[in-house]
Amino acid sequence: MTAHVGHNLRRPEGPDKVTGRARYIADLDVPEAWVGGALRSPVAHGRLLSIERDPSFDFTQVVVVTSEDIPGDNVIALIEDDQPILCADEVRHVGEPLALVAAPDRPTLAAALAALTPRIEEREPLFDMEESKHVFKEIRFARGDVDTAFAQPAPGQRVIEGVYSTATQEQMYIEPQGCIAWPADAAQGGEVVVRGSLQCPYYVQKALCRALAIEPEKARVIQAETGGGFGGKEEYPSVVACHAALLARKAGRPVAVIYDRHEDLCVTPKRHPSRVRHRTLVESDGTLVAMDVDVLLDGGAYATLSSVVLSRGTIHAAGPYRCPNVRVRGRVVATHHVPYGAFRGFGAPQTCFAYERHMDRVARELGLNPVRLREHNMLRPGDLTATGQTLEHSVGSEEVMRRALARAGYDGATWRAPKQGRVRRGVGLSFFYHGAGFTGSGEDYLKGTVEIELCADATVLVKAASTEIGQGTKTMFLAIACDSLGASSADVRIADPDTGEVPDSGPTVASRTCMIVGGCVARACHELTERMAQATGTDAEVPFAERAQSFLAGGPSDAERRVRTTYSSPQGLRWSDDTYLGDAYPVYGWACDIAEVEVDLDTFDVEVLRFVTAVDVGRAIQPRLVEGQIEGGTLQAVGFAHLENVTLQAGRFEQDRMATCVIPTTLDTPPFEVELVEVPFPHGPFGAKGVGELPMDGGAPAIASAIEDATGLVLDRAPATPEALLDAWLAQHGAEAAAGGNA
Repeated sequence: MTAHVGHNLRRPEGPDKVTGRARYIADLDVPEAWVGGALRSPVAHGRLLSIERDPSFDFTQVVVVTSEDIPGDNVIALIEDDQPILCADEVRHVGEPLALVAAPDRPTLAAALAALTPRIEEREPLFDMEESKHVFKEIRFARGDVDTAFAQPAPGQRVIEGVYSTATQEQMYIEPQGCIAWPADAAQGGEVVVRGSLQCPYYVQKALCRALAIEPEKARVIQAETGGGFGGKEEYPSVVACHAALLARKAGRPVAVIYDRHEDLCVTPKRHPSRVRHRTLVESDGTLVAMDVDVLLDGGAYATLSSVVLSRGTIHAAGPYRCPNVRVRGRVVATHHVPYGAFRGFGAPQTCFAYERHMDRVARELGLNPVRLREHNMLRPGDLTATGQTLEHSVGSEEVMRRALARAGYDGATWRAPKQGRVRRGVGLSFFYHGAGFTGSGEDYLKGTVEIELCADATVLVKAASTEIGQGTKTMFLAIACDSLGASSADVRIADPDTGEVPDSGPTVASRTCMIVGGCVARACHELTERMAQATGTDAEVPFAERAQSFLAGGPSDAERRVRTTYSSPQGLRWSDDTYLGDAYPVYGWACDIAEVEVDLDTFDVEVLRFVTAVDVGRAIQPRLVEGQIEGGTLQAVGFAHLENVTLQAGRFEQDRMATCVIPTTLDTPPFEVELVEVPFPHGPFGAKGVGELPMDGGAPAIASAIEDATGLVLDRAPATPEALLDAWLAQHGAEAAAGGNA
């Protein structure tokens, strides 16, 4: 049987997507459906007094839903029960939903919303996270004795400090948020049905159950074809689904709530802004002695996923470096901004930017080669991470650094060499890692489950709630199942995510789908092949179709044709949710980025000329898709580094159109040179581990380092827009020097 793992397969959903047959949520033809929308707050903070109705509008032609119409709890069920489905009293951010309207068409919907006027008693909003006293989550952990190390430094040791910040970032998925809800119908078993553009069907089901006061079997959630997510469709579809379901319940008919791009940009969660302080004690040769790190994130008005974003960010805050004394403190606080949420990397890109820029600062102040500094301190097998985890398996740190440097032909020797002229070039490097899967005991708590079924036609159906959002989930599952069964791609089908049909394999987040869920698929397939072999006496040399038909001829029961597997962590892992010490993740992905840039000192425009990245993925199940993930994530990191500038005014996102919300285009895309490094993880399917988020982490600090190499400007915040570079130039050279010429 030809191997599928390691060879590029045709994507099962590919033909429908490229021919236009794929039907996204806005393509679904539901003639009887009404359209729904929300009345939103125009202010960032206040008390909702009332919603007045214009008597000249005929409200009998629409339905209106307020908080009083919610049969269950007025809360978006997630991690914390702090975000209401509809505001009942306190307004906490611009765009907060106050009421819902469903109408037979969009003109009537627009007229109805215009006929509703919220009366709000405005209050002073808080926008500065440094001033917030409302802490959503605080995390502290320490190893060694940081205070003693700083209080009693040895001769020759130095303390180096820095403060680093990153702005927010918009996911800009291809397709805006949207759901269609069908009300409970006795003919359909009394189920509420929701189809949506989403990442996590069971998250949405949980939210519907709380809002509608129903049991899980009465809430069915089906993923429609989804045009991207990047974390932005992790938790927010629960909001859209609850709104659609409440409207459908009151209207007694299906209701579609589908955002246009303007609404999506205005009210959906984005990446958390950050401020990170580093205080580091180092030897004269660059050896790290002690690290004290303080992480602050702006969570916005409600908690959403802020606690897990903070968790990921703090665990990665000390970087992939060996240090005997480490202390990390992290907080995420409330402001009156639109709530922030998940975005690829969730927390790690913010703290990676900080620790890599800080390593450049250490190299600069000690006069050391930045490459040698990283090589000297990098974590290797047997070393301890900041949380005290001993690295045992799949540690590709040295290999990714070696491969990236060799591919780029760069050794850091000319780093920060004097540059002349109007257009200057520079090279920068970043080295980083990213934990695969949920943190600590998260996967054991979640108990992600998959099922495979041998169907009557002798094909195997793989059932999981993991969603295809463009990253290649279906193709990856297909390859794993085929090689685990000894089958061909014609023998295996992948079920669509539907809570009425598939078990809860967990959310499609946290670089867990391949390693965690794919591992469950592999184990289930191996168990099925063993059952078939025991029942029929055939071995793997016999074509799968023949083995399957022979097994089916024996009349197996439904239970014998189905195999369920639930994830369990590798033995020996230890983690404390109280101290945040121990084995934070089963394994880490490792990477090294090298960026070459050109900076025009007249305009401060930055062009990324070349980008080399070496990434340890364990095993590339589908190499072409893995390379695509790396290139796509890295391009988002390029935008995060110097292009994407999302600003706020009085709590409103100013970039509220695609014309103003800039993201990289093909013209901004540098040539990517990807080195796939495979250091297998023994507990991953065929040695694979997570890869989806890792490429997002290192691009921004590598580009900032390259800009510093080109211009001498020390960049401690991202994005490095032309305006930010001009500010840095004026701060570093003075207005008079700038006026006299840049060269």
